[in-house]
Amino acid sequence: MDMKSQKLAALSFLTAFSALPAASALTFENIKARLEAAGYSQIREVPSGKIKTFKATRDGKERSILVDSTGHIQELQ
Repeated sequence: MDMKSQKLAALSFLTAFSALPAASALTFENIKARLEAAGYSQIREVPSGKIKTFKATRDGKERSILVDSTGHIQELQ
């Protein structure tokens, strides 16, 4: 997925969840546990403003991930 597609996906994601409280309601430990349960490792937060964005490894590839305030995980490829 190219950068333009990633930005479009992120915008769609933000629009869909804009009525929800900020993702900061979940702690890093909560989010890390959810990502680990989903098969991710080497999880780290990437500063990005109001939405929690993470980098993590899954199936040997580094991935960009968005997590909303409910803990919903969306991978940007």
